[in-house]
Amino acid sequence: MNVPPLVELRGVTFGYGDGRVVLDDVSLHVPRGKVSVLIGTSGGGKTTLLRLIGGQLRARSGQVLFDGRDVGALDRDGLYAMRRRMGMLFQFGALFTDMSVFDNVAFPLREHTRLSEPLIRDIVLMKLHAVGLRGARDLMPGELSGGMARRVALARAIALDPELIMYDEPFSGLDPISLGTAARLIRQLNDTLGLTSLMVSHELESTFAVADHIVVLANGRVAMQGTPDEVRHSSDPLIRQYVTASPDGPVRFHHPAPPVAQDFGVVPQQGVRP
Repeated sequence: MNVPPLVELRGVTFGYGDGRVVLDDVSLHVPRGKVSVLIGTSGGGKTTLLRLIGGQLRARSGQVLFDGRDVGALDRDGLYAMRRRMGMLFQFGALFTDMSVFDNVAFPLREHTRLSEPLIRDIVLMKLHAVGLRGARDLMPGELSGGMARRVALARAIALDPELIMYDEPFSGLDPISLGTAARLIRQLNDTLGLTSLMVSHELESTFAVADHIVVLANGRVAMQGTPDEVRHSSDPLIRQYVTASPDGPVRFHHPAPPVAQDFGVVPQQGVRP
């Protein structure tokens, strides 16, 4: 039996106020219970896509569906209810700097539920234990390493037991040990809690190790979506260049520019190209 995806984009086009189109007729799906990863060159619309799913942005055309419902058609109450079913791990954690680790994780519980403080305490400690930081409950964000801050942010993201967790560059700026810990946590939490995970990442080694499904965005469109092996062995020149980190390929080193002679006033010698 085919299980419908938790998230699906159908012909989505989006651009900012300057008229620049960031996503152009994008269609993709995020399978339930899997770890899906968005990869592609910088500025390709990956974080924008997360914001569309979360309802922070509205598509110009097309549909962004969460569990079959059109996110763009929801009113404020509907959007608020939908977001309770999502968790978000922002790049670099985005912890509240004036709150302790405990209060950061407790924040969504206090904001979205009417649970008693003793019950909130137990939930917070369980979430912190899941990321290995129950003993850091009383620390302030300024006392945490980058890897620890990212794990606290992950505990906060799972505080409400969401169905979907979105990760924006969860490996950025981490040392190898912290990166390996973060990758293992994403995989373990997804499988243990029965989550659906959607991650934006440029760190290919860890991405391919934890992903079930990969979507490659390029030039505002979906260049490919499939398993890590399918992407790794793609014959498409653009995908091959990205996966192998080659400087030569469809993505050029030089941005389009006037001829050198035009900019520098050089008169080329006969038979010699500038």
